[in-house]
Formats: sequence, C-alpha cells, structure tokens
Amino acid sequence: MDYKLGILDQSPIFPGKSAVDALQSSINLAQHAEKWGYHRFWVSEHHQSDDVAGVSPEVLISHLLAKTSSIKLGSGGVMLQHYSPYKVVENFHLLATLEPGRVELGLGKAPGGFSLSTKALRYGATGSDIDFDERLLTLQKLVHNSLDETHPLFGVKALPRPKEVLPTFLLGASTNSAKLAAELGMNFVFARFLNGSDSILDEAVKVYRDIHPKGKFIVSVATFAAASQDEAEEEARNYKIFKITLSSGRSVSVQSPEQVEEFRKQTDEPFEVTEREVEMIAGTPTFVKEELDWLADAYQIDEFILHTPILNEEKRLKSFELLGHLSLQSVE
Repeated sequence: MDYKLGILDQSPIFPGKSAVDALQSSINLAQHAEKWGYHRFWVSEHHQSDDVAGVSPEVLISHLLAKTSSIKLGSGGVMLQHYSPYKVVENFHLLATLEPGRVELGLGKAPGGFSLSTKALRYGATGSDIDFDERLLTLQKLVHNSLDETHPLFGVKALPRPKEVLPTFLLGASTNSAKLAAELGMNFVFARFLNGSDSILDEAVKVYRDIHPKGKFIVSVATFAAASQDEAEEEARNYKIFKITLSSGRSVSVQSPEQVEEFRKQTDEPFEVTEREVEMIAGTPTFVKEELDWLADAYQIDEFILHTPILNEEKRLKSFELLGHLSLQSVE
C-alpha cells in the first residue's frame, strides 16, 4: 500500500554534544530528508530541557525554510495553551507567505515542559482564563478569516494572508482529540508513539472520519531501522517512557529518571510513576515496511510521521536514510 512518510525531529542533544550541535543536526537531517524523499519535516516545542534544543518551532522553521527548497516544514507542535491564537496565526501566515505551499501548523495541548517553565511562559500574559478548546476554535477561525459578529475579536485579521489557506493539524493521542479536530475541520495526527493502543487508534480513526471524511488522519510512530533485526531490537530496548500521574488526574510523560526527579522538584502535588518501553517499530527496513503496511491497511492510513528517539546520532541518521527508500518508493 502506498503512503507518504514524514519526520518528527525534536532536536535531541546527543550525549557529549551541545544545543548548537543539536540544531545543526536538525538542519542536516532536514536537508537529507528532502533528498531522501520525505514528504514533510516537523520540529517540536520543549522548554527548559537538557535533552532537546527545540524551544520555538516557528523560529527553527524559518531557518529550515532557508536551508531547504521543497520539503514541507511544520510544527509538531506549537503548544497553544501558552499563546495568543492571533499571534500564532500571524507567525505562520508570515512563514507561509514567504514560502507558499511549504508551511504547516501543528498544534498541541501539552505544556511542553514542567511547571516552572509553564509559569514563565504565562508570566505577564493576559487571557489565560480561555481554555484550550476556545483557543483552538479561535485560531481556526482566524486561519479561515471566519470570526462571527458575536466573537470578542470580530473584525481582526491575521495578516499577511498567504495565497493558500494554512494547513492546520491537531496533535493528540485520544479519541476526544480526534473528535475535536474533526469538528473544527482540522487535520489530525495520532501520536501512536505515546499511546500504543491500537484499539484507541481504531476508535479515533472511525470517529474522525465519520465527522470529517475529507480531512487528513496521520499517524506518528516511533521507528528504528538497522541492517539487522537483532541490532535494531537491541537498540530499541534501551528506551523507556516514564508516565507521571498526579493525584489530580493530570499526567505527563518523560524519557528518563532524571526528568522524573526534575519534575519532582517543581511540584508539591503527589504523583505516581509508571515505567514502560517505548512503542517502537524496530527492525530491518523490510520489517518496518511490513509493519507500516499493516497499519496502513488495517486503519486506512495514507501518511505516517516517523519519530526516532535514538540517542546515537549516526544510528538515528542511518535509520532515516534506510526508511527514506520507502518514502521514495511511495511516490513513484
């Protein structure tokens, strides 16, 4: 089955390297991804992290646009709870006007950091009483220039307006998020690398397509390819996710015991930690293709975004190269 492939890059800071090195690696990967035939390249937003350098997707996207020529570039994603929807749309409208047809806006609900950085992002801000759903609805109406007369911002326009309507995507890992995206006429990216339950994926696909059959439903998966099956599986076993569940019911996922301890320093709320392996499709390129083929056929998915949380830079780059051949085959 044919499908398009993209890459989610979190600008990881590899052991012994710096944030400068991490951002140069993102540039290098984006340029290679374009050459290898990937359809899109998205960058993430994380705050006060010693592990990743990507704190501002729109700034990094602007630089990557200048360093590439054809690949679609987007955010995976902008953490909308912190920001004015108007300013977010202005930023991405400007990018899309500079490079028509290449810019995509992906939006997330998570904070992208712990309590201290969240407090810092909101320090001095207004309108913080507006919930996420209202922010998302307002953003979508600004993108389509469709604010109605009852809206407090009626009459405002997010300029400049690009020639094509800016593509918007909601990122999530639940049926509720898929439903929200569909109701707002947005594309949806299901984060399977965070929620490996294919029963929830199945339900999310059905709910989304019932409401918005013409929208794009993309699945983001953790993958790692190597020359041999044993090598890939052995490397993949080294990666864990630590799910922190607070007494209030709120949860956040981190990637190391050190991040759990950092979270502990920034909260007074009791919490529990559950450790589990990353839901990663690891193996030879042929094995990974078979797994993606199965997912594509089972859930009628025609686009995947690959996330490779491997801390060895050379192995990670080689994995994307090996899987890039699948991307080239999918467009032939």
